[in-house]
Formats: sequence, C-alpha cells, structure tokens
Amino acid sequence: MKIQKAAALTGMFGTALFALSFIINGFLRPNYNPVRNYISELSIESDGWIQIVSFMLLGSALCIFALGLKAVFPTGKASRAGPILFMIIGISYFISGPLVTDPAAMFDNQQTWHGVVHGIFGAIVFSLSMAVCFVYWRRFRKDVAWKHLSAFSFTCGIVMFVLIVLMKVGQLQPGLLSDWAGLVQRTCLITSYVWIFVVSVSIKKAKI
Repeated sequence: MKIQKAAALTGMFGTALFALSFIINGFLRPNYNPVRNYISELSIESDGWIQIVSFMLLGSALCIFALGLKAVFPTGKASRAGPILFMIIGISYFISGPLVTDPAAMFDNQQTWHGVVHGIFGAIVFSLSMAVCFVYWRRFRKDVAWKHLSAFSFTCGIVMFVLIVLMKVGQLQPGLLSDWAGLVQRTCLITSYVWIFVVSVSIKKAKI
C-alpha cells in the first residue's frame, strides 16, 4: 500500500532529519549550549528559520505517519486512538514552528503571546508522545505479529515519563536541573523518535 510505504519513510526520515538538524544546529550556533538550552530556542534570532522549518517538516511527516498507522492497524486496540494522537502531535509540531518560543531565562510576566502558545503545543507534544507508547504497547502485547515491540514500547513510555517529570521539576524549581535542561529534553524527544523510527521499520517490513 502506498500510504504504508509513505508512513514508513516519513517516520524514519522525518524524525532522523529533525534530530540531525537540531544536533548540528545546536553545536554550530554561537552562545548556544545544547546541554542547557531547549531545542525551541534555536528558533530565536536571524537564523532561527532553520529550526522553524524543521518543526513544520516534522509535523507534516508525522501527520502522514498517522495516516499510515490507520492503514496498518485498521481495527482493534489503538486503531483509532493511535492515529488521532499522532495527528495531534504532528499538527502541534507544525503550528509551534512559526510561533517562536521565548528565551528560557525570560520571566513569566515577560513572555510573549506566541511564546506562551508555543509552550502549550510543546506540552501537548511531550505528553502525547509518551502516551502513544503505552497506547501501542496495549496493542502490541496482544498482537503476535507485533509482540516483539511490546516491551520496547513500554520501556520508551516509562523513560519518557521519567524525563518529563524531571523537566517539570526543573521548570518549577529554578536552578534545579537548569544546567541540564536541554539534555533532558533532547533525551526525551530522541526516545520518542527512536520509537517512531523502529515502528516505521516494522511497518515497512509488514505484509498488509
């Protein structure tokens, strides 16, 4: 099926290119510390368009991935919830691109409206990216053809949950974990991308 192939390719290359983009951009950007600064802060300043476009491309890729998941799992557990969640994640990535974030060091009462909205969509991305791991874990553990991804999905969900908690603690307690905020965020997102990549490879191999 064409949508199955498209979903597999966008799931693999969309996530890989996005990760490669923010890794290279983060190391090349002057006065930017990938360990401390958030990925979204790469959207700030004159060359921020690179990160903005990256957000929008990944969002588009995940929307196609969502349609592919619907074709691969037309019935049963996760057949509805999974694609819907991924569609929301994709749209959230796409919209958050042009809605540039504010510097993490900015006080709450100085935030711009687009920075606040970016943060809201970011929270949606993180929470749902974790949730889909558990949604598909429920499907995979009962499906013989996909059971090999059951433990992997559950582990990714747990890892993301722990990292999201750490990010929230760092936000609520200024100074605590602040020096590692960028690394924690990157680890959380890369966990999500690894899950999508592995599932995409299995989709490509699956006989539907």
